Amino acid sequence: MKQLVFCADDFSLHGPASEGIAALAQKGCITATSVMVLSPRWPADAALLKPLRGRIDVGLHLDWTSEFARQAGHGMSLARSMLLAGLRQIKPAQAKPLIERQLDEFERVWQAPPDHVDGHQHIQQFPGIREALVQVLLERYGNSSARPYLRISKLPRDQADVKARIIAAMGAEPLRHLANLSGVPCAPALTGIYDFGDRPLSYAQRMNDWLRTSPEGTLLMCHPAQGVEAHDAIGPAREREYRYLAGGEFQQQLKARGIQLVRGSRLYKA
Repeated sequence: MKQLVFCADDFSLHGPASEGIAALAQKGCITATSVMVLSPRWPADAALLKPLRGRIDVGLHLDWTSEFARQAGHGMSLARSMLLAGLRQIKPAQAKPLIERQLDEFERVWQAPPDHVDGHQHIQQFPGIREALVQVLLERYGNSSARPYLRISKLPRDQADVKARIIAAMGAEPLRHLANLSGVPCAPALTGIYDFGDRPLSYAQRMNDWLRTSPEGTLLMCHPAQGVEAHDAIGPAREREYRYLAGGEFQQQLKARGIQLVRGSRLYKA
């Protein structure tokens, strides 16, 4: 069977997201989730994940661009982050303490290192941030089995998506190269990127294409929630994703494609 890792992003963003992700994990529909630890919900919402410890990967969703990051004093818009990163104005020395702070908060609540690290809006690969991130992982976890794996935001070879290619251009290959040189495990490819609309393809149709064209070991991401939260720009898409993933059609697609969902901590660190 083809093995894929399936990660739900944005745990602790809001109640419907945390509750939906935990429910999908309980049903075995996902194998990982990424946590926004700057959210004030994280300490309380962690209780939803504790019964799942050892069954799914729980990682850090490194945050630079959300409202939580702005309230923490370092956040900025995605557009500004992309501009400053492209101009090499984000310095590793600036990024390092912010990464350490989020790892500290993750470990304070979870009482263990994260299984993986990725980034809200893929900022983990931006110039300045990626160098600091790899340095922090090496200093903090050394060569131990506790070293988290990294998400590489690059499409599998047989997939084509303009949005995904723009994301990859912000540093997917440099992050992969840096991780490989440093011995930090990483996912070989990322899929599940789309514009959060339901036209011209439904989410089920998109999923079928992703499952069909993703090679062994690809990390598939999703953003589900049990309901639409006010002020969430992609709230309707989150709810559509949840309804589909919680239903029987997703399991039928996995079976038809001969796909097994596995944890990245076992697949990438083997």
